[in-house]
Amino acid sequence: MKLITWNIQWGRGIDLKVDLARIARTAREIADFDVLCLQEVAVNFPGLAGSRGEDQVEELSRVLPRYSAHYGIATDVDDGHGRRSRFGNLIFSRLPVIQVFRHLLPWPPDPKVPSMQRIAVEAVVQAGWGSLRLLTTHLEYYSALQRMAQVEALRCLHDEACGHAALPRLSGDPGEPFAALPRPASAILTGDFNFKPDAPEHQRMTSAFGAAVPRLVDAWEIAHPKQPHAHTVGLYENGWAEHPYCCDFVFVTEDLAPRVREVTVDAQTQASDHQPVLIELAD
Repeated sequence: MKLITWNIQWGRGIDLKVDLARIARTAREIADFDVLCLQEVAVNFPGLAGSRGEDQVEELSRVLPRYSAHYGIATDVDDGHGRRSRFGNLIFSRLPVIQVFRHLLPWPPDPKVPSMQRIAVEAVVQAGWGSLRLLTTHLEYYSALQRMAQVEALRCLHDEACGHAALPRLSGDPGEPFAALPRPASAILTGDFNFKPDAPEHQRMTSAFGAAVPRLVDAWEIAHPKQPHAHTVGLYENGWAEHPYCCDFVFVTEDLAPRVREVTVDAQTQASDHQPVLIELAD
């Protein structure tokens, strides 16, 4: 199983051009991926630099016809012309998708900095070895207060899902909303977390849970023990306060750790201000 996570900056490259076909082409060049997790995907947001207000979900779906698309909208506002402007995260999967959840993350007031609503998109998929949860998210950049609250929420979601796995609910009839579908404990959590490997948020994300809840482990540290994380931002752009560094991660539940074959960062592409991260897991 091959998964790529990538903050695509609404398809805007270092050349300042928005090119969604280039995003898809670059992802394909990295790997014959089974899952593609994208952050910063826009629909009808012409105010974003370089954008013409294109429907990026539709454009990406058109060039990735073998994949199902699952969009999670964090920002949903009136564009002033009777339409909606939307911004969020997107999962493409060619694995069977059993069910999808869209979790708005906490947004506690922090008036001294700009911020926006954040979301985690969760897809339960059928992999070669069984079902697992795939989540992709994009945490707040400017506010450490909000970012830590969002880490705590992700931990609560994981704890809740593990509870569902351990204590499945009574099921209604197949084909109705009360039908009980798998929501397993095994999970892969990806995205742009906007914290560094040595940050308190990283330490909290990977800290232990209670009994019967598998810990989330940084997959880079499994594949590259005692090696610094490869940089994922600031390689080609000078707009970062400090650069380069790593803020894009893949976390896996500890039961999946033996399956992690490799984690790599594509340091060559300039199709976004972030670098894509690829994880490969054995079936």
